[in-house]
Amino acid sequence: MKKGQKLQLTKDELQKELKKKTSALERLTRKARISEEIYAREMRVEASLERVRGRAMSMMKSDDLLGICQILFEELQQSGLGELRNTMINIYDDDKESFLNYDYSWNKKTRVVKIPYKSHSVIKSFLRQAKMKSDALAEIVVTGYELETWKEFRREGGQLEDAKLDESTEIYYYFYSIGTGAVGISRFSPISKKQLDILKRFRNVFELCYRRYTDVVDAEAQASEAVKQAALDRIRADIASMRRISDLDRITPLIWNELTILGIPFIRCGVFIMDTQQQLIHTFLSAPDGQAIAAFHMSFGTPGKTRLILEHWQKNEVYMEHWKDSDFVDLANTLIRQQAIESRDQYLANVPRGGFYLHFLPFLQGMLYVGNTTQLNENEIKLTQSIANAFSTAYARYEDFNNLEAAKKQVESTLDELQAAQKQLVQSEKMASLGELTAGIAHEIQNPLNFVTNFSEVNKELIDEMQQEMDKGNIIGAKEISNHIKENEDKILLHGKRADAIVKGMLQHSRPSAGVKEPTEINALAEEYFRLSYHGLRAKDKNFNASLNTDFDKSIGKINIIPQDIGRVLLNLYNNAFYAVSEKKNQRPIGYDPTVSVSTKKIAEKIEIRVKDNGNGIPQKVVDKIFQPFFTTKPTGQGTGLGLSLSYDIIKAHGGEIMVNSKEGEGAEFIIELPA
Repeated sequence: MKKGQKLQLTKDELQKELKKKTSALERLTRKARISEEIYAREMRVEASLERVRGRAMSMMKSDDLLGICQILFEELQQSGLGELRNTMINIYDDDKESFLNYDYSWNKKTRVVKIPYKSHSVIKSFLRQAKMKSDALAEIVVTGYELETWKEFRREGGQLEDAKLDESTEIYYYFYSIGTGAVGISRFSPISKKQLDILKRFRNVFELCYRRYTDVVDAEAQASEAVKQAALDRIRADIASMRRISDLDRITPLIWNELTILGIPFIRCGVFIMDTQQQLIHTFLSAPDGQAIAAFHMSFGTPGKTRLILEHWQKNEVYMEHWKDSDFVDLANTLIRQQAIESRDQYLANVPRGGFYLHFLPFLQGMLYVGNTTQLNENEIKLTQSIANAFSTAYARYEDFNNLEAAKKQVESTLDELQAAQKQLVQSEKMASLGELTAGIAHEIQNPLNFVTNFSEVNKELIDEMQQEMDKGNIIGAKEISNHIKENEDKILLHGKRADAIVKGMLQHSRPSAGVKEPTEINALAEEYFRLSYHGLRAKDKNFNASLNTDFDKSIGKINIIPQDIGRVLLNLYNNAFYAVSEKKNQRPIGYDPTVSVSTKKIAEKIEIRVKDNGNGIPQKVVDKIFQPFFTTKPTGQGTGLGLSLSYDIIKAHGGEIMVNSKEGEGAEFIIELPA
């Protein structure tokens, strides 16, 4: 073609060029349509994800997971996962080695069921894969014999009927991990990688919302615990306020009310109190409306199934069993024969056709009873047991109060007898002290009287000798004898005055005490009763001897006391000390020297009197009891147990203190502190 010549195309060439451009345009159009479909599908998926996210974030209680399973099912199907059998969310509980399975199926049925970890090979396979890591995928294909056992496992577990599963020859499970659980689906055919990616996206959305689920669960647990504690506190308070037998009528309405508040399902409830003394089961039953059905008393030997209640209580075990209506009729007839109830119809009221489940939860005094048309689950049993335990603690206080009231009359009558016995023992103690004091006085007076008698006899002989000398004219000899007589007369006078002083002193001390304090030489009083106590013991046991040590503070002088009362205290302490060293001496330890010491000392504004012995001492385990009335360390018949008790009261009445230091095997020391 020459330069500048117009390009001329043939018709064929034009058609060929047009066809080429049309084909390119079609390809562009097809790509655009595919992109639009992908975009639309992606938008549908995003919308579905947003709906799942919104539903998850709106959870108010843990059971809302069933609703999330449903929306998952609907949105996954719309997002391209095809025909699903079900969607599931599993929440692990490693402590109980089980998980909660929330499920929504193609037949629009929901369920939540607890499945043990080791219940079936399919479960074990799922856990092995799903718990490997946080984003693990568990992919399980169930076929053949394993599928048949899986179907049987579901039927035995009372799980939902699924006709498609029963007819299937294989089933596919796909789970992605989330927190302490997993979210997944099942189908009757495998899914593609693209579909798995979509499932994972839904899992990722739910994982972001999983925190919401855990918060809801924690809030539910806290609320449940608060309700539980409030119910238990009310039980404790109500039971603790019971004071009379008639108050027991409040038991059944109380239990009914708290079971209702805690949401435990029941149609009957009550308490069975085991009375081991009377061999009776005191029964208090309530109807569904909270009114008492009956309060009756069954013998431990009541025939029939009631013996199982007693046996489980004795073993501290929970007793659960389904009773038929015929079982209740038999028990009602038995109770009528035992005259435990008046009307069979009253007892059989509200017993549904076919009977119901009985649950007996043991506590210390009996069994808490809950009857329901279905068996209580593990959590409901545990909660009911908490009520039983709270009831037990509170009821124990009621029993204590009731026993106290029953014992009160016995105590009052016994107190009268005790007071009479105490007066008699006090009188016996006084007579014993008087006897010991009298023996001491007699021994003390006997010494000067012996001197008077002896010197009188000697003087009589000397007078005869003097007369003989005078008859002989021996004046010098007679004078010497008369001098001896005079000396003897002086001694007679001296010992006569001594006896007179003793008698006058005892007469003074024996005057009836008006309880009036008077200035008294405490050193003289302490020494006087010290000697009297020693000689009193010597009068009863001629072979007894002991070293007597005194150390009196002469600066004390007179103090304001009731001398007869303080004298009695000192005499009691002395007698105990001499008794202690006498007992130890009778054991004949080598080189033992019985020693009793008494000392006085003025310390600031107090007067201290110490009575110490080197006897066997007081055992440490009874030191705190020695001042208690009627407590004695002496053998039966040798002590009343009132001496130290009365001494304690006397010293306290004087505004003083009485204490004891003792080391077993080495002796005891009593310390009296009196105001100066």
